[in-house]
Amino acid sequence: MGAYTISKVRFVTFLLVALSFVGPGFAARQTGVSSGAAKATTSKRSVIKRPAKKRKTRQRAQTAPTPARISEIQSALAAQGVYKAQPNGKWDAATIQAMKDYQNAHGLTATGKLDALTLQKLGMGSEIAGRAAPLPLPQSQSAPSPTGPQQTP
Repeated sequence: MGAYTISKVRFVTFLLVALSFVGPGFAARQTGVSSGAAKATTSKRSVIKRPAKKRKTRQRAQTAPTPARISEIQSALAAQGVYKAQPNGKWDAATIQAMKDYQNAHGLTATGKLDALTLQKLGMGSEIAGRAAPLPLPQSQSAPSPTGPQQTP
């Protein structure tokens, strides 16, 4: 036997051995025919169901003020001279009109509704109400060096 024939026999043997490993699974996937080897690789996995995590429900909207808070607002409006009735803790027509009058007198949009700027003007709100977030400081074109100004020769 010549060298060509031996290498040809080895190649054919290698090819047959390789196809014997790949063949059954490959043929089953290509033709849709199932074989024992193909069934073993396509078995269904069992799904483990876990109980759903209980999440805290988040409050999505602003809540209405409590009667005690409304009474505080009515007292503040009365101190400004725009609310004439006794504070009762109810957001009634007299309170709405007093709020509109106060907003109009202080350069605010006269809606009669509570907002952050109105509460701030009444002295009952946040100091930063209605302000935007601070802007970053502008970067200067030539930053001074830590050792002082540089001299050119």
